[in-house]
Amino acid sequence: MSSGKQVSAAHHAQHPVTEEQLDIAAGILALLADRTRLALLNRLGEGEADVTTLTEACHAARTSVSQHLAKLRLAGLVTTRKDGRRVVYALRHGHLRRLVDEALNVADHEIGSLPAHD
Repeated sequence: MSSGKQVSAAHHAQHPVTEEQLDIAAGILALLADRTRLALLNRLGEGEADVTTLTEACHAARTSVSQHLAKLRLAGLVTTRKDGRRVVYALRHGHLRRLVDEALNVADHEIGSLPAHD
């Protein structure tokens, strides 16, 4: 067993997963299961952005982006701050960026393992 796996196994042995943790994690993953929200979180992983920037990055309608951002804000996954008349969004914590990155890495792996089409 590698030392990384030993640390992970030791972590789980000392801190069993609670029902509350499972419920919260399932809720977060459900929010990530939407393509637009995943694209928003991916872009916010690069740094703060306003709705206009996020709309351009996600190639979605502004109203759709605003609705998805509201869901992410209500879930506590993104934060907002005012910059003059603009509202600027940011990821609440780095864990979320790593989760999005890992999901996209799995997608890359899946794409790379697909048979080539002629």
